Amino acid sequence: MIDIRRAAAIGAAVTATACAAVALAPAAVAAEPAAQRATAAPKAAAAQYNGVCGSGYAVVNSAQIGTKGTVFLTYNSATGKNCVVAIRNKPGKAVHMTASLGFASPTTTVTDTGYFTTYAGPVYLDARGLCVTWRGEISGEVAGKNGTNCGSLAANR
Repeated sequence: MIDIRRAAAIGAAVTATACAAVALAPAAVAAEPAAQRATAAPKAAAAQYNGVCGSGYAVVNSAQIGTKGTVFLTYNSATGKNCVVAIRNKPGKAVHMTASLGFASPTTTVTDTGYFTTYAGPVYLDARGLCVTWRGEISGEVAGKNGTNCGSLAANR
């Protein structure tokens, strides 16, 4: 019984010390020269859109897939089609990836899934006048958005 109480007291002291350190951390970071802060923790380079959807497609939205890559939603105003591609930050050994694009009414989803070294997709969908739901997945990390980039004209469906 004594050991349990002693452990609880030690745990409380460690917690109090950790909380004090966290409370002081912002002030310590603010006092650091900007050059040191910039080199302190390098971030993973974000994937860049690679143009795989084709000519006429411009990026209209994107989302980081954790630290593994980016999912891009593109649109071609001449054709009225959206395109989604999920791109890894660092290509390498094939991993499970998915790119998907859809809308709610009528329920339609187009998906490209498999094991890829660089990107999943492209997947295309004519969604003029509709909101789209788009996703990308790389090795279990998922990102995307529901019901975004809504067209201004009502669809004739």
